[in-house]
Amino acid sequence: MSLFHIDAGKEWRGGQRQSFFLARELTKRGYLPRFVVQPESPLHSRAAEAGLLVLPVRIRNEFDIISMLQIAREMKREKCQLVHCHDAHSAAVGSAAASLAAVPIRVLSRRVVFPIKRNVLSRSKYTKRIDAIIAVSEAVRRVLIEGSIPCERIETIPDGTDLSLYRGTTSDALRTELHLDSGDFLAGTVANLSEDKDLRTLILAAGILREKVPPIHFVVVGRGPLEAELKRLAGEIRVEDTVHFLGFRDDVPQILASLDVFVLPSLQEGLGSVILDAMACGLPVVATEIGGIPEVVEEGKTGFLIPAEDPASLADAVLRLSKDRDLAGELGRRGRESVQQNFSVQSMVDRVILLYERLAKQKGIQLKQ
Repeated sequence: MSLFHIDAGKEWRGGQRQSFFLARELTKRGYLPRFVVQPESPLHSRAAEAGLLVLPVRIRNEFDIISMLQIAREMKREKCQLVHCHDAHSAAVGSAAASLAAVPIRVLSRRVVFPIKRNVLSRSKYTKRIDAIIAVSEAVRRVLIEGSIPCERIETIPDGTDLSLYRGTTSDALRTELHLDSGDFLAGTVANLSEDKDLRTLILAAGILREKVPPIHFVVVGRGPLEAELKRLAGEIRVEDTVHFLGFRDDVPQILASLDVFVLPSLQEGLGSVILDAMACGLPVVATEIGGIPEVVEEGKTGFLIPAEDPASLADAVLRLSKDRDLAGELGRRGRESVQQNFSVQSMVDRVILLYERLAKQKGIQLKQ
C-alpha cells in the first residue's frame, strides 16, 4: 500500500514530534510512507536525516491550491491508497488533494481540545470523506463528539514517547551551565512561549518561592511570541536570578535529566506529549488539571494536578517536592513505569497500524505488500 503522511507544521512542537515518530517507526516496519512536510522546516531536516521518504511541499494556508495540486499529482503517481493528515492545514489541503487523486482511505489526527468551529469549512475537515479521526486523548474525543462528529469514526490513540532517548539518563550538565549548587532544587518546563502554555503562572510561582532556602530555580526551554513579555515580568518581580530562559535547545533529554520536577501550567492541552518525555526521564510532574493531562498524570501517584492560572498552587506543589525528595523520587519512578507500560512510541504505532488494517480490510485493500 502506498501511504502518504502530511504535516504542515513549520515549527518543532509536540505534533511534529509525533508525526515524525510515526513515520519513522512505520518506515522501520517496512511500510515506507511518503512524508509531506514544509520545506526547510525542523521536521524536514529531521525526517531527511532519519532517511525517511520526504516530499517537501510549501503549504501556505488551508486554501493553497498549488500545494493541493502538487500533492494530488504525487498521490496519483504513487497510487496512494491511504493519507494521514496531522494538523489543520494538512487536513484541508490533504483532504482536497486526496479527493483529486481518488485516495480511498483518509485518516486525520486531532491533538487539541478547543471546540470545532461551526463554519462549513472547519466541519468539512472532520466529516467530508474522512474514514477515521485519531484523538490523542479522551478529552479530545469528547470535544469531537460535542462537535457532532460520529463517535464510531473516532479512535482514541494516545501519543507515545521514544523511551530509548531517556533510558538511564542522568546529568548535572544544566546545573554546571547555570552555576547552581548541587542542593538547589531545579524545576523546569519545555514549551512554546505562547498564551496557551501560561508561563506567566510559572514565573509568578517563582516569585512566591524567591526567598526559599535552599533556592528553587526554574528553567524555561523554548521560544515563542511571549518571550519578551515573560522576561520583562521576571524582571519586574525580581526573579531573574532564579528563572532561566534557555531558548530553543536540541539537548532536551539532557536538560530533563538535570531537573528535579517538570512543570506544565497550560490553559489547554490535548494530552501534553512533553509530559510523557518528563515521566520517561523519571520526573515527578506538576501540571494543570485540564484537557487530556489527567489521563497521563495521576494525582498523588505520578505527580500533582493543580488548577489553571493558580501560581500559589503551583508554588505549593513544587515546594512540597523540594522538601520531600523521597516523595519526588517515588512519583518519578511510578511515572516512568506508567509511560513504559502505556505511552511508548511502539504502542502508539501498533494501535495506528491496527486502525489502518481495519480500514483497509473494510475497503478490500491490502495494507502491506
